[in-house]
Amino acid sequence: MNVKNLLVLAMALLMFPQLAQTLYSPALGDIGRAFAVGPERAGQTLSVYFLAFAFGVVVWGRLCDRWGRRPVMLAGLALYVGASALALNITTFNALLLAQALAAFGAAVGSVVTQTLLRDRYHGAELAQVFSLMGIALAASPALGLFSGATLVQHFGYRGVLTGLLLLALALWGWCLWALPETRPSSLPTASLTQTLGLMLRDAGIWRSVGLVAAFNIALFGYYSVGPFIFARLGLSPAEFGYSGVLLALGSGLGAWLNTRLLKRGMNGEQLVLTAAGIAVLGGLLVLLLQHSWLFVAPMLLVVLAFGMAIPNVLGGALVAYRDRLGTAAALFGLMYYLLIGAGLSLVAWAQDLGWSLLICGLAALCLAAPRGFRN
Repeated sequence: MNVKNLLVLAMALLMFPQLAQTLYSPALGDIGRAFAVGPERAGQTLSVYFLAFAFGVVVWGRLCDRWGRRPVMLAGLALYVGASALALNITTFNALLLAQALAAFGAAVGSVVTQTLLRDRYHGAELAQVFSLMGIALAASPALGLFSGATLVQHFGYRGVLTGLLLLALALWGWCLWALPETRPSSLPTASLTQTLGLMLRDAGIWRSVGLVAAFNIALFGYYSVGPFIFARLGLSPAEFGYSGVLLALGSGLGAWLNTRLLKRGMNGEQLVLTAAGIAVLGGLLVLLLQHSWLFVAPMLLVVLAFGMAIPNVLGGALVAYRDRLGTAAALFGLMYYLLIGAGLSLVAWAQDLGWSLLICGLAALCLAAPRGFRN
């Protein structure tokens, strides 16, 4: 498989978990109506997704060091297909949460195994450039997810979203079966999970990276969790919420593009993450001031721009000291930050206050990214 085709497939696989999350977001209102639950409980589906996703990251990341990248990717996508089929046939909200957890567990393979595959193939500055390229693709996925999800909900309700995700997962499974190469080094030893966990728990740089990834993701996905209900309170439709994703994707794409340009001009990851954190604080403050008007969407552009700038640098530099155990280290790293994201989104869903949630996330990122607080 040539480099270009590999990168296209990697983009699709990295986009899949985000698509699964954001496609679901416009369906929250319909889920609430169908199962007679309030917005706080309906919003918990996203936090359940992230918590189950965190444990999936550990399992798939560990297995991809043992079994290889290709068979593990196929297994995870197959589990997602089965969970989506199950979700189409349930009748209670608790059963839906269980199906969502199983789907999230399977979808985690798209994140951890794809990142491991890229770290197998690329190193150093080249890896940072690849993650920046992936960041541009990831910027498009929320817009595509929100727009597609809103359209499916408008015509078919939440079951249309579940059916769309089932078909998407089937398509990716077939593509991987046909084209995904095996990149696991033949001489890679099986690293001890507990030893690797001990190393990472004592690594201050890992904890800073975990905090930064969590802060920027909670800010981004907090919008997808709370946004549908803000739009409803403002008298706006789910379709209009979906259209907002197109606007936000422009901000995230601009952030990823700026990141690529500034890396080429000599700025380092530490400077870019610090700049992104400052932008996130400004965006959160403005959303807090404007969240009782539809104009709050405008400063959300700053929040997603910050996400597009920061995340490629944090992910690209987080595991440079763990090259001899990439799958296992990526699994544990993902577990750490997805647990934080899941807990954070639970609080966001409970509080139903987007402005304060964004501001707190931005301030946390600024503290972590301050001089001597981050190492790329």
